[in-house]
Amino acid sequence: MILSSRIETPVGPTVLLARDGVLLMLEFEDAADRVAREMKLRFGAETHQPADDPFGLASRLDAYFRGDLSVIEGIETDGGGTVFQKRVWAELKRIPCGVTISYGELARRLGDRNLMRAVGLANGRNPIAIVVPCHRVIGADGSLTGYGGGIERKKWLLAHEGVGLKPEQGELF
Repeated sequence: MILSSRIETPVGPTVLLARDGVLLMLEFEDAADRVAREMKLRFGAETHQPADDPFGLASRLDAYFRGDLSVIEGIETDGGGTVFQKRVWAELKRIPCGVTISYGELARRLGDRNLMRAVGLANGRNPIAIVVPCHRVIGADGSLTGYGGGIERKKWLLAHEGVGLKPEQGELF
């Protein structure tokens, strides 16, 4: 059975879905349409049961937002996806808190620097915000490129993790 929870965070309410201790989805609530589409595609008519703290995952996210950044690193995830998307998302989980890399670097780590565009598309389809840290991927010039949750959230998350930002530009320095 899939358990669901709505979690208040400093970057807005999120929706969490989990089964058997595995995080299946973590999306910002204001992306309700995307959440509904993703749920239908991945889980069909399978229902979910509301829970306060499914498998302790809500508590771990709360600890992350209170400053215990490493608490999210060991969370087991299953975002569904294609074989390539799974490879990209696994590589995202290897980026430590406080570190950013470019799309080109992510593609290079996957074995082919020419995969930058495909890496960007897979990054944008990531259904597990924060824990699968797509917010840690930036432009080659240090610019904060798109983020499904919005650039302001990306800025907040990176600053929370200790990445220095130029406030007037929203770029890394």
